[in-house]
Amino acid sequence: MDELLAQTVYFARSGKENTARTLNLAYVRSRELGIETVLVASTSGETGLLAAQRMPDREVIVVTHSTGFRGPDLQELTPENRVAIEAAGARLLTCQHALGGVNRAVRKKLDTYQLDEIVAFTLRLFGQGIKVVVEIALMAADAGLVRTDTPVMAVAGTGRGADTAAVLRPTNAQTFFDLGILELVCLPSPAHPAWVEKTNR
Repeated sequence: MDELLAQTVYFARSGKENTARTLNLAYVRSRELGIETVLVASTSGETGLLAAQRMPDREVIVVTHSTGFRGPDLQELTPENRVAIEAAGARLLTCQHALGGVNRAVRKKLDTYQLDEIVAFTLRLFGQGIKVVVEIALMAADAGLVRTDTPVMAVAGTGRGADTAAVLRPTNAQTFFDLGILELVCLPSPAHPAWVEKTNR
């Protein structure tokens, strides 16, 4: 029987402390698989810049929060990081969140959740980072920055930094169920022995 043996790294804790390791794992695995494009979710641009600097031979696409996500007309990507990311040869994508947008407006105004956010909550069963890597793959495909027939490496995190990396087959938002999660490279996991020990105390 044909099979692919791949390693998944499970972090004991989520968060920024895993950023360097996550970027290294994503880079090494992308090279092993011959994946040219790496999507990186980044709010201030700090993680995106680190990825661009550590992966000079990959096509790095940094996906930011949409403008206005944290407040009217506010873009959280700093001007300094924008310049540095572009100088490092990476591209930037800023657009409506695939699993937010108008649906989020309905929730805020009418206090009822819509389909996009239910999908987001379901993906978060695997962790915040999994929800985000799926979302940025949809956004990049809709923007025409990645193809839907070519795998990409996608990197995201829980809050700041990065703690999740996955190999995905992107698709457009309108064909969401054609998206493929091909391989989990790393993610935080409550099943990690450190979590189990903490829970049983």
